[in-house]
Amino acid sequence: MKHYYGLVCLLSVGSLMTGCAVTSTTASSSNNNFNSTLWIQTASEYKANSMQTYNAALNNIERAISDLAWTSVPEQAPDMTALPAAVILDIDETVLDNSQYQAQLVLFGAEYDPETWDQWVAMKTATAVPGAVEFINSMEDMGVEVIYITNRECKSRPGSDEACPQEQDTIDNLKKVGIKVIKPDNLLLKGEKPEWSSEKKSRRAAVAKNYRVVMLFGDDLGDFLPDVSNNITSSERNELVKKYESNWGNKWFVLSNPSYGSWLRVLDDPKSKHLKGY
Repeated sequence: MKHYYGLVCLLSVGSLMTGCAVTSTTASSSNNNFNSTLWIQTASEYKANSMQTYNAALNNIERAISDLAWTSVPEQAPDMTALPAAVILDIDETVLDNSQYQAQLVLFGAEYDPETWDQWVAMKTATAVPGAVEFINSMEDMGVEVIYITNRECKSRPGSDEACPQEQDTIDNLKKVGIKVIKPDNLLLKGEKPEWSSEKKSRRAAVAKNYRVVMLFGDDLGDFLPDVSNNITSSERNELVKKYESNWGNKWFVLSNPSYGSWLRVLDDPKSKHLKGY
């Protein structure tokens, strides 16, 4: 029942406040996600790394816009030179920081659960990843279309008449952190259309029909390349990173996420065997 008690506490206060505090023996450093979440929430290096990523993109955007042959999407058709420029961003751990949800799991010894995650989304209290809001607002000022491809799932929710309440929740949260313009049509959720699975290739291809996508942002290799989340080894993923090495920091911008992602899912158990000592 500790999982549900943690959820009740999360929903009742909206953040990690004194009323939900637990002892240090409960929030043990032996939890697999303890150090990762602690780093995101406290490390100046995390903030600096995120700002560095968005600053690098901002410094490169004019070159990307002016070069009509410039595209960041492998699925982009060759006749895209007349299309308006756009950037595609993932949302979670790229624009919105969900470390409060991760911290709540650590504090109560719980694991990720779709139900508690959806209730966290409904709270609309995620903070901004450092540098993201400033970059996005700059794109709007420059006339570059901002499009979000997220694996937040579009689905019904108990107590709501909306078919996809997650869309408005996400828009509200993005506005709350300071993003000036969010177009609902530019928010593409998982499951919003039958073909929109967690594999983002189909959504990138749909965007590429109408825009010249000059930059991609994400915290997972799947935000940039297809078919890298399943049935592929860590070594094969490393080879793909090397293959596209000229894209990193020019067309593709990756945010740090040590908490979760396809990097972890592709490692078979026991994961300790993947550690290499001297």
